[in-house]
Amino acid sequence: MKSDMLLRAEHITKRFGRFRALDDVSFSVRHGEILGLIGPNGAGKTTLFECLAGVLPANGGAVYQGDRPIALGERSSCVFYMPDAIAPWPEQSVRWGLDFALGFFGGSTKSREDIVRELDLEPLLNSRIGELSKGQRKRLLLAMGLLTPQPVLLADEPFDGLDLRQTREAARILRSHAVAGRTLFLSIHQITDAARVCDRFVLLSSGRVCGEGTLDELGALASSRGGASSTANLEEVFLALT
Repeated sequence: MKSDMLLRAEHITKRFGRFRALDDVSFSVRHGEILGLIGPNGAGKTTLFECLAGVLPANGGAVYQGDRPIALGERSSCVFYMPDAIAPWPEQSVRWGLDFALGFFGGSTKSREDIVRELDLEPLLNSRIGELSKGQRKRLLLAMGLLTPQPVLLADEPFDGLDLRQTREAARILRSHAVAGRTLFLSIHQITDAARVCDRFVLLSSGRVCGEGTLDELGALASSRGGASSTANLEEVFLALT
């Protein structure tokens, strides 16, 4: 995996009235990595993804590509955001949704068959999107996200609705895309899933970053603060740092 920095977020702040959903959030995203955004419900994960993708304007801070700040209107050229719990075009078929995503976002048709096969979507191609189960819809959304050409894919809760076998298979597929050069930033609230798939982590609690790095780096940080041993698992490290 390459270690060069692809994107950098600096001092991102988002307020809703008097409530500060994001408070001075800074971290980096590296080329070809799977970065995990870890935090409980209400930590600000979805708000952060929406600010990064340009869906929601931040009240402060900036996102950089190299030394150049990326304006809101430019974000879609380098970042694709896949929200959680949506059912796009419910009256259309799965086949139509995949073809539309390819055409609209300009993805490569060469990978379509492989992604459909890997995510076991072949039996669902003629099904209406609105009739899919939660797990089926999640697999379709993952396929759409993986078909897009942007170098960074932001995926909000990519394993929600998948059973254990499907989660492990989805994690394997995501890893293969990272190895091929795609950068994945995953918002995950199940820490065991995050520990299994991610290379590095951004720990978010109450809208603030409490740590960033590999498990070993975060374990050393927690140990230096007397909160956990340097060999602690991700769950213990998260609790110690937040």
